[in-house]
Amino acid sequence: MIAECAAIDYNDKKDRQRTDMKRYVSIDIGGTAIKSGVIQEDGQILSRHAMDTEAYKGGPAILNKVQQIIEVFCAQEKICGICISTAGVVDVKTGTITHSAPLIPDYTGTEYKKVLEDRFRIPCEVENDVNCAGLAEYYSGAAQGSRIAVMLTVGTGIGGSIVIDGEIFRGISGSACEVGYMKLPGGDFQDLGAASVLTAKVAEWKKEPASHWDGYRIFEEAKCGDKLCIRAIDEMTDVLGQGIANICYVLNPEVVVLGGGVMAQEAYLKERMERAVEKYLLPGISRNTRLAFAKNRNEAGMLGAFYHFQNCRSKE
Repeated sequence: MIAECAAIDYNDKKDRQRTDMKRYVSIDIGGTAIKSGVIQEDGQILSRHAMDTEAYKGGPAILNKVQQIIEVFCAQEKICGICISTAGVVDVKTGTITHSAPLIPDYTGTEYKKVLEDRFRIPCEVENDVNCAGLAEYYSGAAQGSRIAVMLTVGTGIGGSIVIDGEIFRGISGSACEVGYMKLPGGDFQDLGAASVLTAKVAEWKKEPASHWDGYRIFEEAKCGDKLCIRAIDEMTDVLGQGIANICYVLNPEVVVLGGGVMAQEAYLKERMERAVEKYLLPGISRNTRLAFAKNRNEAGMLGAFYHFQNCRSKE
């Protein structure tokens, strides 16, 4: 039987005053970094930590890191649950990774829920990272108050999630909104419109190594009038506009939220993205579809994992 809370003693008055609210460990496992922290039951993040994922070491090493993180938090806090956001396809019922990209070897089959509940005797829930980003924006971000929201994360690839009335829409096999594989003229959506394509394109046009360029530099050069950088950004936004329009024709969401590192450039991209979507979307649909930029950014995974945990507990 899993205990409701893993209780510990508190050593100072400040900590004792905060024990009226339950606390949860939330961990966001990405290909580059593992972010973690303690979240209070009202959604307030009380602490934040990060470490390198070292994905090349594989799934078992990551699982070991996660256990060490939880062990440290359980020694300091009264922890009532474990919330996991992770890259890869997740079976949310069993908390198992059912498919993973080669970036993390031996990750498929990792049984987070079983291993962590067996060891720490507190409940654990696991969700895909893009779904977590969608939940974070729905409950405390740019999609708050909407009924139907689509979340797109634009990075190395393009990921998507659909949130309807606070629930992730998964489809029959759990693969709904795998929009990166959507077919457009010229190739897959993510092979044409991802931020990694933007970087590779500019490096090729400049005849320079790709390592000399990243999204931040491209936008800074564009703001200074670099025509090649401006052209590459405009091509990216045009592809994104096509993809978003296609999604809207099928789902008719109230809001499409744009996330991922490149979307931190909201001031530069906002009007360009709006024009690109309007170009491909019928006016009657466009007028009723809001385009927004993610608010939670680096905290989206942790917050979304917490909201997913809360949703799962509320159904018991």
